[in-house]
Amino acid sequence: MGRIVAALLGLALVLALASVSALAQAPSGPLTPKPGAEAQQPPKDAPSKLKVRVSLVNTPVTVRNSRGEMVHDLEAKDFQVADNGAPQQISHFDLGGDPISMVILVETSSRIAPLLPAMSKTGILFTQTVMGSTGEAAVVGFNDSVDKLQDFTTNPDLIEGTIARLKLGTSGSKLYDAISAGVEMLTGRPQATPEKPGRRRVLMIMSEATDDGSSAKLGEVLRQAQLANVTIYSVGLSTTNAELRSKPKDTRPEMNPPGTFPLPPFPGSVQTPTSEENRAGNIDLMAAAVWAVQHIHDAVKANALEVATTATGGAHLAAFKDRSIEKAIDEIGGELHAQYTISYTPTDADVPGYHEIRVNVVRNDAKNLKIRARPGYYLVPPER
Repeated sequence: MGRIVAALLGLALVLALASVSALAQAPSGPLTPKPGAEAQQPPKDAPSKLKVRVSLVNTPVTVRNSRGEMVHDLEAKDFQVADNGAPQQISHFDLGGDPISMVILVETSSRIAPLLPAMSKTGILFTQTVMGSTGEAAVVGFNDSVDKLQDFTTNPDLIEGTIARLKLGTSGSKLYDAISAGVEMLTGRPQATPEKPGRRRVLMIMSEATDDGSSAKLGEVLRQAQLANVTIYSVGLSTTNAELRSKPKDTRPEMNPPGTFPLPPFPGSVQTPTSEENRAGNIDLMAAAVWAVQHIHDAVKANALEVATTATGGAHLAAFKDRSIEKAIDEIGGELHAQYTISYTPTDADVPGYHEIRVNVVRNDAKNLKIRARPGYYLVPPER
């Protein structure tokens, strides 16, 4: 019995010593500094908070000659790209070949009821002209709510069937919330890197230019789109135009015919009307797009679709006069598959504020070419 008791006491002593040793090696709380010694400080170069950094900037570039025809014979060496004035090294270059990931945003408000029959027939145009054989697409409808009608698919029948079965909802139109949802969906699609090809992220909007009830702000949504390298294209719907189709043609001159969207005065500038012919180079519209991204909490009074497309390097085509909804979609598809895609990693990717992008062509006939690209992107300063 005495031997058993001695063995148990010895085992208890060993366990106690092991416990003390473990506590000495791995304390559960912070170490208390010795008297007179300074507490250990984090390294000076350790960031206090994570900074926003852009790893890749992608910009679509559309080049047209003096006759308005798209130019297809340019190479990477013919382009110069600057970010905040600093020359950039092009890491990825393509002419209309990268497959497309597209979200189709369709207004389903009761206000566009006269246009629904025409809209329901556009599915085949989206799949064949815009999406193409290598693309994928999703469909989102919006009125007072934003509803995913079809997730990403490469099956054209699913896209065409979804658009053919569009149903009208309430009278609201949460356009900005819908754009935000579309950008979020596209953010997860792979994009090109210097090492491998990816997908072009395209947001196609078929809607009026009116927002009613969104919680998101246009400038805030456009910041998200720019950082996610999403290009926005839009087909502007006009219910006024639909109503006029059934009435005798009015030949009286109008200051603002259906389908045109004169730009309200921009601070510090003179009001000038925009048109489809000069909207890409209209300095007021470009300034409005930059202003919207820099002042996200202020209302944008200009045409929201024009501002959104200009801010991301896309195009807005209003369906009016001789341009039907079908023709507008066809024009957008033709541009997407004949434009250049340029990517670069900015040399000052961690500098907050607005980054201006400038794309120039360096060729003998450059003065006769008209270039359209996204104007820039905005980086939020890191919190302190």
